[in-house]
Amino acid sequence: MSAAATRAVLDSSALLAYLGDEPGADVVADAIAGGVSMSTINLAETLSTLAARGSDPAKVVDTLTDRGLVNGAIAIEPFTTADAIETARLRPLTHEAGLSLADRGCLALTTRLATVALTADHAWDGLELDVDVRIIREAAS
Repeated sequence: MSAAATRAVLDSSALLAYLGDEPGADVVADAIAGGVSMSTINLAETLSTLAARGSDPAKVVDTLTDRGLVNGAIAIEPFTTADAIETARLRPLTHEAGLSLADRGCLALTTRLATVALTADHAWDGLELDVDVRIIREAAS
């Protein structure tokens, strides 16, 4: 899958929802079928979360590669210098919402690829940025 075919960029929370079969996993599955990308910084955040839960990151990547996800259905895009600049530019604009470095990296890749970001993080809702964001699930009651 090339970045040119990307219809969405996955945030770490979206991939974690998919892997955990959580609410919104169906939205992510549909997106994966249509072509998605993820930044290396978001892959690192996903693997870090899974490592904190006791998984071996190398084994997770091997499993996801064997399933045709990593570098298959999910194009893993390098975190570029331009992405770093955009990520830094977004810091003051997203600080109040508490977006992480990886969150902003996802938004930077979304901007570079001119597509939509998929996230489970409701902190992104209502951000006034020139980036298309889709929350994959309803807020918890």
